[in-house]
Amino acid sequence: MTQLTMAKAITAGLRKAMEDDPKVVLFGEDIGRLGGVFRVTDGLQKDFGEHRVMDSPLAESGIVGTAVGLAMRGYRPVVEIQFDGFVYPAFDQIVSQVAKMHRRTEGLLMMPIVVRIPYGGGIGAVEHHSESPEAYFTHTAGLRVLSPSDPQAAYLTIQQAIACDDPVVYFEPKRRYWDKGDVDLSIDATDLAQVPGPWRARLVRRGTDVTVACYGPMVRTCLEAAEASADVSLEVIDLQSLSPLDMDTVVSSVERTGRLVVVHEATANGGLGAEVATRVTERCFYSLEAPVLRVAGFDVPYPPSRLEEHFLPNLDRVLDAVDRAMAF
Repeated sequence: MTQLTMAKAITAGLRKAMEDDPKVVLFGEDIGRLGGVFRVTDGLQKDFGEHRVMDSPLAESGIVGTAVGLAMRGYRPVVEIQFDGFVYPAFDQIVSQVAKMHRRTEGLLMMPIVVRIPYGGGIGAVEHHSESPEAYFTHTAGLRVLSPSDPQAAYLTIQQAIACDDPVVYFEPKRRYWDKGDVDLSIDATDLAQVPGPWRARLVRRGTDVTVACYGPMVRTCLEAAEASADVSLEVIDLQSLSPLDMDTVVSSVERTGRLVVVHEATANGGLGAEVATRVTERCFYSLEAPVLRVAGFDVPYPPSRLEEHFLPNLDRVLDAVDRAMAF
């Protein structure tokens, strides 16, 4: 085991994917000599050359459009959108071209593109730097969406995303970039006999009273809530794959606990929590002892950094929802 931050675990995963496949290329703003704003690609241009780790102009639509062309020529491009709030200029390329090209060509062309997006709040950033736009992409057929929650998951899932023949939007929780954890670098991420595929939810803590489903930056928050909960036993599930959703794991848990709380940073209205709640209600109606509850960001634009602690779901808000679920 090696102790790595999540950022360095992603770096290690990118390095392994590039070593294994010369068709893997990286492209994005400041990712080369600088190593990216969060230094996730630090050292990769030096080791693999400017022809494989390329600095791009400040043009998100051009970055993704270039990735489409590279994929058509047989490459596996991994592009970085510098911050979550900057992805919208590339939105048309992602939903109109990347997500649909494989079907439009009746299988002739694949789009093995990974779009890396640092997302979420908690770092005191300025406007447009703390968004949670995942619901836009989970709503788009043809895209797969992943969000790791710890260094080991990040190391494995970034490699699995790159190896996938479908396009993957890869959301990296920026407030967790500096969280450290044990990473087993010897695991072959693409050997599904050795490690589960990335499209499965992970049971990260067993419990008996309430299931808490979460992903990305909220997994650590929910684990802290579970530790702090003295009287109620919380079972914590990391969804990890936001599209497709692994509902079997969630349903199996809810059938045991009878209660579900869904937690995410994005605003509640139209968020992924609503989809999880609906599917669980459809499949677990006779097992539920209480309504499915959501803990999410408020339905307002992301606030200035001095107010973000009031906006982001925290331990107290999770435990309040747990108490409300237990009151039924």
